[in-house]
Amino acid sequence: MSDTERQSQDAASTGTGYRVLARKYRPKDFTDLMVGQEPMVRTLTNAFETGRIAQAYMLTGVRGVGKTTTARILARALNYKTAEIDKPTIDLRVPGEHCQAIMEGRHVDVIEMDAASHTGIDDIREIIEQVRYRPVSARFKVYIIDEVHMLSTQAFNGLLKTLEEPPEHVKFIFATTEIRKVPITVLSRCQRFDLRRISASDLVGLFSTIAAKEGIEAEPDALAMIARAAEGSARDGLSLMDQAIAHGGGVVQAEAVRGMLGLADRARIVDLFQHIVRGDVASALNEFQSQYEAGANPVVVLTDLADFTHLVTRLKYVPDAANDPSLSEVERTKAAEFAQGVAVTTLSRIWQMLLKGIPETENSSRTAGAAEMVLIRLAHAAHLPAPEDAARRLAEFSNENGAPRPSSPAPSGNGGGTRVPYQTNVTARAPEPAPRPQPSGPTAMLRAVPNLEPQSIGRVETKPVEAPKPLVPVNSISDIVDLAAEKRDVKLKALVRNFVRPVRIEPGRLDVNLTEGAPGTLLNELAVKLKEWTGIHWIVSTSREEGGPTMVEAEAKAQEQRVSDARQDPDVAAILAQFPGAKIIDVRVRAPTPEEEAEEVNPPAAAESEEGDILPGDDIEF
Repeated sequence: MSDTERQSQDAASTGTGYRVLARKYRPKDFTDLMVGQEPMVRTLTNAFETGRIAQAYMLTGVRGVGKTTTARILARALNYKTAEIDKPTIDLRVPGEHCQAIMEGRHVDVIEMDAASHTGIDDIREIIEQVRYRPVSARFKVYIIDEVHMLSTQAFNGLLKTLEEPPEHVKFIFATTEIRKVPITVLSRCQRFDLRRISASDLVGLFSTIAAKEGIEAEPDALAMIARAAEGSARDGLSLMDQAIAHGGGVVQAEAVRGMLGLADRARIVDLFQHIVRGDVASALNEFQSQYEAGANPVVVLTDLADFTHLVTRLKYVPDAANDPSLSEVERTKAAEFAQGVAVTTLSRIWQMLLKGIPETENSSRTAGAAEMVLIRLAHAAHLPAPEDAARRLAEFSNENGAPRPSSPAPSGNGGGTRVPYQTNVTARAPEPAPRPQPSGPTAMLRAVPNLEPQSIGRVETKPVEAPKPLVPVNSISDIVDLAAEKRDVKLKALVRNFVRPVRIEPGRLDVNLTEGAPGTLLNELAVKLKEWTGIHWIVSTSREEGGPTMVEAEAKAQEQRVSDARQDPDVAAILAQFPGAKIIDVRVRAPTPEEEAEEVNPPAAAESEEGDILPGDDIEF
């Protein structure tokens, strides 16, 4: 007889009925809580071993991560008592005198209260009046208040004094999903534990163990789907698993779970993503229509597409993420391939468009049509250049072609033969009508807007087109400093000189390494200023490479070299020897005069000097 049949017979004979998996496999001790909550268990273990037991605990986390269960286990640990052990402990392998009643929520000294239905000051006043009495049978009187954020302001204020100085025999355990709604005065009196979401891999392991205990055959892909749908909640996942067992008649299959949850096939989501990045609109729409006819929810399809986009982007930077057991083999291999071939800018654009398209689809009365419009936009934008690339190409095009082709000069008022640039295809007209000349070469399709004032009706006014500003060449940090000086931005000039170590620089991109003490906003300010000064978009980012020295460091090193060279000069050495205690303070290189520059071009034979001699441009201060 199988375990499932035996449990069914026992349930039928006792009349207790079936217990759902979420209740049947609720953790009973700290060993079971190790699934996903290791940091909290480690902290409580050390606290109980050293006797540093707090007077109040605050448990927070999303629904289904085990807040109420943890509170009961904690109450059980505080009141643990057996024939051999009579002290608080986290080793609860052997059931104690009070354990069963506490875990079932019926112990007289462990009072559970739902703050959602007991929100007023009267309920808290009742607790305050009861805390003075010692527990009936247990070591501590424990108050477990669930959804504590629902208490009113008066209730919180009434609880403060008792919470700060409770009797030695009283402990408080609070649980909430909205930690921001709990007053800071209450939080400061509690030890806070953030119960984190349980990872999909841990949930898959938990579901596999439970399926084995229940004698249920479950496919790994089906358990992975349930784990993803649970979103970090063990209770939600076990409820879905209960539903999947009933849906599949005792067998959990991937196809049945997909139909039950209204999910799209993950492999077909990968195909849909592939059509989108290729820009194949027709194939993308056909694939979506097939999934929709198979029962997939359009919103779920777009959500799964967004999840796969996030996975591909993540694999570009964290390749080990492909080892997640909740991923199917198709997702793992295809996502790695896309991560190698699809640019980050494309992935980012798809992600942003999906974030806007999913709410549009949810709020639309025609979800399928709205989803198709989102897919059309995605496929159309797949091969569009990134904004920074488009700006760079436009700047390069303007730089190569110069100003627009000027039209014929006006017959009068323009200084004879002087040519004035006008919009292409527009001819300046004299007071008397003149035929419009036909352009000889390719022209831009620009039209002049007529002036509608009465005196100008019937005339086409033309306005000059400003020639594009020439791009400012920036090839080094020195160019940036000179540009800042030219623009009179003293602050940015000083910051760049002192904190920026160049790693790589090219048009539109600057990789640097910042020294210690650099302001956090320096890179952003530098990118904004460079775009303003040069006319193109700049990407300024930090690099892990050490980079070159800052301008201040380079100047200091050059100055040290000049001082060292000066000491080696015979005349300077003689001066230093003649005056004991004298030292070189500074060495300055004087700019050469026009006569000296001419001599450098044709130096006389007598002007040759040996290496180390002081040249006529050097000033030395002692």
